[in-house]
Amino acid sequence: MGLCQARLPKTAKPLKPELQEKLKSQVIVFVIGGPGSGKGVQCERLAAKYDFQHLGMGNLLREEAGRPTGQGRQIKDIMMKGALVPLGFVLDLLNANLLKSEEAKGFLIDGFPRELNQAKEFENVVGRPPNIVIVLDCSTETMIQRLLLRGQTGTRADDNEATVRQRLETHYSLCEPVVAYYQQKNLLRNILGEEPEDAIFTKCCSVIDSLL
Repeated sequence: MGLCQARLPKTAKPLKPELQEKLKSQVIVFVIGGPGSGKGVQCERLAAKYDFQHLGMGNLLREEAGRPTGQGRQIKDIMMKGALVPLGFVLDLLNANLLKSEEAKGFLIDGFPRELNQAKEFENVVGRPPNIVIVLDCSTETMIQRLLLRGQTGTRADDNEATVRQRLETHYSLCEPVVAYYQQKNLLRNILGEEPEDAIFTKCCSVIDSLL
């Protein structure tokens, strides 16, 4: 176990000053909410409208988990338990993708930060906070129904009820301090995720418009 664990870095290295400088002028929007709150759908629509790059941390991690390597298997194991992948690895993966997409006008990052350390460490590593944080508020019941419905299509191995409940439990216990942290910084914008998709999209657009 000890040897396996060593493969995933627990801390990320701060970016070089010139790389931090490169990201300073970019619009960076975090979109957070529980699994099934509609983050991915809204980010895809917003990315298309504003010519932003959508980085879904869950998708990026699932890609890594699908690799036939020791590291891939380790990530898959963590995710199947509904637990969190070590912070250093998540941040290194995020930074690599932020720096890869130079032509993007901005970034929509969904599924990050999942806990307070990730939020603080992002600022240490990148040298700045996000421009704004959109929270999609959704009831537990709604999210469970949506995820189980998605599970019937068989696209995600972790969309079964036991894992869904575990993921939601993890999300709620870790996300509250993140929300409070950004509230304090006056970066938080709450949007009700229970409404029709178009209504949510319109509200998200007005948040992004306020930044441009």
